Amino acid sequence: MEETIEHQEDLFINSPFNKHIGIEVKHFSEGDVVLQLTIKDSHLNVNDTAHGGVYFSLLDSVMGATVRSTVKNPITTISMNINYFSPIKEEDIITATAKIIQKGNSIVTAEGEVSDKSGKVVSKAIGTFKIMRHLKKGAIENNEE
Repeated sequence: MEETIEHQEDLFINSPFNKHIGIEVKHFSEGDVVLQLTIKDSHLNVNDTAHGGVYFSLLDSVMGATVRSTVKNPITTISMNINYFSPIKEEDIITATAKIIQKGNSIVTAEGEVSDKSGKVVSKAIGTFKIMRHLKKGAIENNEE
């Protein structure tokens, strides 16, 4: 059964991980998702800039949400490659967007980018996602499909 866009948006708004790091859903429609994050002290690395994992998590989330909004089924990340262009400091606000590059029957490739408040792209990634159309209840816990 396909998911509704409202159900998908709710999943991302109420995701325990997204809440934990502070990711906010700014826009959610089919193939068009915008996520935002205000950099806090807890996001900083030893150089007092946002840790690379913060960029990575935001990009994984926005690409995953964009893919899921299009295929209307659960998905999982298979691989992700990221490039970092510019550091982000505490209290900076970053915004993530994504687009689908290729969609097959079971695999989708997406590209995402993170921009600072001036619109400067500070990081880009490409990710590959598996569509889990026939996911059974409890299948994730049992590593099944």
